[in-house]
Amino acid sequence: MAIGLFLGLALALMRLSGMWPLSATSWFYIWFMRGTPQLLQLVFIFDALPLIGLRFDTFTTAVIGFALNEAAFSGEIIRGGIISVDRNQSIAAKSLGMGPTLTLRRIIMPQALRPILPAMTNDTISMLKLTSIASVIFVNELTFRAQQIVGQNFKFFTVFAAAAVIYLVMTSVISIVQAILERRFSLEKQPLPGSATAMGRFFGFRGIEKPVAAPASYIPASPPPPDPDAVPERVADTSDWIELLAEQQRETREHKDEPFVVCTDVHKSYGPNHVLRGIDMTVKRGEVVTIMGPSGSGKSTLLRMVNHLEAIDDGEITVDGKYVGYEVVKGKLKPSRDLSRARAEARIGMVFQHFNLFHHFSALENVVEAPIRVYGVSKQQAHEAARRLLIGVGLGGHLDHLPHRLSGGQQQRVAISRALAISPKLMLFDEPTSALDPELVSEVLSVIRRLAEAGMTLIVVTHEVRFAKEVADRVIFMDEGRIVEEGPPAQVLGNPKEARTRRFLQLVEREEGTF
Repeated sequence: MAIGLFLGLALALMRLSGMWPLSATSWFYIWFMRGTPQLLQLVFIFDALPLIGLRFDTFTTAVIGFALNEAAFSGEIIRGGIISVDRNQSIAAKSLGMGPTLTLRRIIMPQALRPILPAMTNDTISMLKLTSIASVIFVNELTFRAQQIVGQNFKFFTVFAAAAVIYLVMTSVISIVQAILERRFSLEKQPLPGSATAMGRFFGFRGIEKPVAAPASYIPASPPPPDPDAVPERVADTSDWIELLAEQQRETREHKDEPFVVCTDVHKSYGPNHVLRGIDMTVKRGEVVTIMGPSGSGKSTLLRMVNHLEAIDDGEITVDGKYVGYEVVKGKLKPSRDLSRARAEARIGMVFQHFNLFHHFSALENVVEAPIRVYGVSKQQAHEAARRLLIGVGLGGHLDHLPHRLSGGQQQRVAISRALAISPKLMLFDEPTSALDPELVSEVLSVIRRLAEAGMTLIVVTHEVRFAKEVADRVIFMDEGRIVEEGPPAQVLGNPKEARTRRFLQLVEREEGTF
């Protein structure tokens, strides 16, 4: 079973691979092994392979035969578990600079285990009972041995009842193990304060990716934070949190108003759908830019292309004068081989519309994951900084809560803290309040305002007109993949020049009562 699980994981990853030879090979193997009787597979290994010089004893034949057969079934079970995990979990991991291997092991597989476990337990029990067919190659298996004993003493019921009890005991042990694992991996089981979640412990070994160096400003210089239980449930007025962010933005203040994010003739298509049609945009250091527009105008796509979560079809984007995940080869941009490392080195924090927190990690673990696994920060330093961030956004009493135990506003504040934990040079917000109830919107917008006050460079995709008027230095209005109008908030939102902008603002006014 262990061999079958290992091979099954390899088959599942091959089938999910974008390389068609690997995917086709995996599909053919699974199709063939599931479509032929296991009895014939055992006989073939035992009787046919010796003809080409591969000879195995009966026990080894049984192990090989059952392992190869199990690989086909477990491969599909594992693949089903992997594809059941929300794709946004992978996107969130990518935005933090996590590579494919680290993402699979730390984010995807721990969540995939929950749907995998019941099916895999059934498969294990079935295998245990199906080993009786190994008797065809004269393996002295339990059922076969019972038949031999009955042939000697003719006590049919007694002997087979004993064999049934032995099988029942073994399968019960497997069922108990399943129950224990499901309990440990359950999101309903709240971890004890200060302890790692079960999945965090289970997959707690370090990633093989080489960590990116953490900046010196990452390590908090202030004394340890106060008792989290004493922090009220609101966005705390913690001055040292602002001071820490302001200190990290020293370079921004020294080079304020210099171009930082530059988009030049950017195009993006999905099949026949031309999403972006020649975007030219410049964001200066320390500037707060809000991007507005109707759904489908390309706002979120543009944001994801800044940190290379989406590839550029044509044009170019630079951040701090550098390409993010691209290399110039023969005068053309080509994606870098180590894209995850390029994202990590760019230090671009991103906050998503639907939070995209890692469901199996507590609030604190969500925040420390990237600093420890990607940037090589020590656990003590990462935990101290994470506590400061979470206390600073009013979540000191929720450090060990899993995401599903937090409100929407609390989850989004954890997501902001997670993005800030990598000491970003740039923060991207993709409609951070659209999934929240109106009464929770102010909690999140308050935190974003404080980031702007600290001098952070921000690009915010939002429909919050009032927030844009109060916080933004510049507003960009997009429609049908183009920038229709841009300028100071007073101009674009108060006295727009373009008719399309006016129609959009009138709809917002009617539907949301923004003005």
